[in-house]
Amino acid sequence: MKLDKRLSEWLLVVATAMLFASGCPVDKKNVAGLKMVKLETTKGAIVIEVNETAAPVTSANFLRYVSEGFYDGTIFHRVIPGFMIQTGGFTADMQQKATHEQIVNEAQNGLKNQRGTVAMARTNDPNSASSQFFINLVNNDYLNYAGPRNPGYTVFGKVVEGMDVADNIAQVKTVNKDMHQNVPIEPVIIKSAKVVSGK
Repeated sequence: MKLDKRLSEWLLVVATAMLFASGCPVDKKNVAGLKMVKLETTKGAIVIEVNETAAPVTSANFLRYVSEGFYDGTIFHRVIPGFMIQTGGFTADMQQKATHEQIVNEAQNGLKNQRGTVAMARTNDPNSASSQFFINLVNNDYLNYAGPRNPGYTVFGKVVEGMDVADNIAQVKTVNKDMHQNVPIEPVIIKSAKVVSGK
């Protein structure tokens, strides 16, 4: 009886580990210790699982902005169907928010820019990410690290709930505003961003 129970528990652990390693969605209740951040948007809720082990600097940076309430009131300012949706830097009137210092690129961490993953946005400088991040709508393999000449974009988490919300955001109508392209005509706003579980 005890042996069967231990065997069942061991099989559950192994199955969960295999799902996690394969990149398949894992129920957040089955993975202890991983922080979850819930984005309450005007289109619905998105829950992000933050991978502090694979991307410690990036995760700490993201969680710092979350704890400060920085993302509250920011918009998805760049929306491209079949690619990604980007947020974390601008208010509804397209005013860019002041940020903390830029962080080092951790794109060599083995995490890939697959559908549903969350990665940092940056300029051409690999170490220029600050507050902005994006959700991959498809597998964007060319955004992965591929050596010094292609430093990639750091993945630090994945959507575990609300990918349908992300897909809906991707369908809104967009326009060009000044120097910014693919800006939703009707702002899609992050009403709040909070840690909802974890250590």
